Amino acid sequence: MKEITIAIACELAPSKTIIPVVKKLKVLEKEKGLNWDKSKLIGLTHGKGAEELIKPYCDEIYSIGKGRGAGKIKRNNAELAYLILKDIIKTISALKGKGIDLLITCGNAGDVRKSITAANILRIPIIHIEQDIYNPIETIAYSNLITVPSKKYKEYLIDNYLIKSLKNIQGYPMASYVHEYIKNESLKDKNEIISQYGFSKYILLVLGGDLKNNDLPQLIKEIEKIDYPILIAPYRFTKELILDIVNSEKIKVLDEFVDLLSLMKSADLMIYGAGMGMTIESGVLNVPSIKIAGFHDQHGSVDLANELNIPIAEIKDISNLSNKILKINNENNNIDDNINDMINDDIQLEKLSGEKLVKNSEIAIEKLVEIINNFDIEKPPKKSRVNSMKAIWKERKKFR
Repeated sequence: MKEITIAIACELAPSKTIIPVVKKLKVLEKEKGLNWDKSKLIGLTHGKGAEELIKPYCDEIYSIGKGRGAGKIKRNNAELAYLILKDIIKTISALKGKGIDLLITCGNAGDVRKSITAANILRIPIIHIEQDIYNPIETIAYSNLITVPSKKYKEYLIDNYLIKSLKNIQGYPMASYVHEYIKNESLKDKNEIISQYGFSKYILLVLGGDLKNNDLPQLIKEIEKIDYPILIAPYRFTKELILDIVNSEKIKVLDEFVDLLSLMKSADLMIYGAGMGMTIESGVLNVPSIKIAGFHDQHGSVDLANELNIPIAEIKDISNLSNKILKINNENNNIDDNINDMINDDIQLEKLSGEKLVKNSEIAIEKLVEIINNFDIEKPPKKSRVNSMKAIWKERKKFR
């Protein structure tokens, strides 16, 4: 094959998974190490932040809509269906007539639903990179091939969601993105953080998709008990919503999208109510962290947090655990040496195994590149289809 046209669809966090794979493909392409001579990349972005990240790697870029998650305008089912249909039509328009040979999707947000639906209408083969195994988007059942980060997750998708075509890539490519970001000295230093936000020491609180609107008053009240400067990154919520709840002068509410990696690295502690992306970033950066127990009892990010020894705490326990971590952090510059001594038996913190996370990500990238390079566009793997979609849909209903 002389040329191939690949479309990639992603929101902000999943784009960090796709970028290392695209970079590796481009290196091999220059070295004539692929089954094609030249590739064209078309980016389909969803929500804020993703376009800025993937634009340098794409020949063309199109917006296919935006998220309608927490903290945004509440809509009834009819309105949501109309908006989703409108975005699917927009996605079809972005894909149609461009000779696209393959669509690659990642994550479990609306961009996956819209792009996979559009690709099926246009008969474009699909590879989906799945990370949050327990709560995937139902339309992944209509992908030709799904990749997962472990053998355990492969078996889970087969047994619970009747998925047929699966590949275990043995890791999370996003860890490589974070590692490269650090290595390339893209992080702001402490002085820049102080200059921009006015705090030399602080807790970073990130409000992501594991939280609901009705969690916020209790959470803000809980962190206001901590006698420490706090920066709140609204992320999935609006800044105005958080400002209406905050009463403490030691808390500063940031804009919805900021340089989170730099803020994480300089933080004395991160508290986050988010999923896989934030957990990977915490692990690679090796920042002391607490993951807020969200509304998912089972979640890929919960499994990974446990593997990385990131404690998972209910909102009511956040201030108590935070104070313990801050105390040992202030008494000893190397928090990893003594942190186990200051927590109780049912919550344990140890050194985060970021190096292993990065090493596994390199394996995952190699495996993904091999899958894409050898993917049979003319005779792609069979889709799992309706029974699989029903199984996923039934499980997702628990979280509504």
